[in-house]
Amino acid sequence: MINVRRTILSSALLSIILLYSCNDEKLKEAPNDIGDYAIVYNVLPDSENDNYEVFTMNTDGTNKKNFTNLKGVEWSYTSSGNKIYFYSDKDTTHRIYFLYESDYRGNNIRKVSNIRLADSWMSFRKNGTEIIVDPHPSVDSVFYIIDLQGKIVQKIFTGLPYSHDPTFINDGEQIAFRGAHKKSKREKGFRDEIYIINDDGTGLKQLTSYPESDSTAPWYAYKAGPPRQHPTEKFISYASFQNGKYSLFGVTIDGKKHWKLTNNALMEIYHDWSPDGNWLVTDLADLEEKHFNIGLINWKTKELKILTDSSYQYQQSPNFVLKD
Repeated sequence: MINVRRTILSSALLSIILLYSCNDEKLKEAPNDIGDYAIVYNVLPDSENDNYEVFTMNTDGTNKKNFTNLKGVEWSYTSSGNKIYFYSDKDTTHRIYFLYESDYRGNNIRKVSNIRLADSWMSFRKNGTEIIVDPHPSVDSVFYIIDLQGKIVQKIFTGLPYSHDPTFINDGEQIAFRGAHKKSKREKGFRDEIYIINDDGTGLKQLTSYPESDSTAPWYAYKAGPPRQHPTEKFISYASFQNGKYSLFGVTIDGKKHWKLTNNALMEIYHDWSPDGNWLVTDLADLEEKHFNIGLINWKTKELKILTDSSYQYQQSPNFVLKD
């Protein structure tokens, strides 16, 4: 997850943030046509002990629940059908992660894989029966496609020194990911971009190019954040720190068209699309990244509803899960 400062935002500043968020997009109630889904997101209830938890809530912001409620780190970046998938260090040492599965209520938790994983986004294909994951560097330097029992089905070598945050596109025939020609953000000249590759490891292609004239991004910021594919329009969405803030951008799979997706005064980073493509859920941060909320955007009207409040400072990385 993104590195964030650990200072508490005052109620007054939170009010300013909410005002700014309404400046560009109207704030309205979310219609109930997505009531079959819940939103999964990550919360930092205890910064002193680095204790992250996975929460769920309804798409109107009601019924918020901490369903992991464990010591250490639990993070979720994606779900499949009515199953939530999350990283946890509950059975190991702090920040040594393995993959777990549960239903959206937090019941029936099971360990999916014994492979130590990097802190990376992942994705599903073949009706949720195969997952592409990023092993920890101490394990391997390639992407793994695994089944729901944790068995390795396929390994994908990108040929780049840095490959992270893979997601299936084009019905699982290709993979979009963050890649770079340097191994670490700390190396001079590191620049992450969105690449695609075929699922057999061929056809590597760079889709994005960070503006050479933009010098506003801190060294640790995403030039291109974790990609997602819009379910019906088929473009790839990603966050990028440009012109002094994070915003969401789109790029077509052929790389020929690039555009800014939203017009929001707040910073948008981690996000997800509803399965029908009608809704965008994203975290929203003030420009100093002192407070993160979760917002739901009607993709047709661009109307926004902020679903969280000031109960927690960091509320990030939302994704949709089907209620059962």
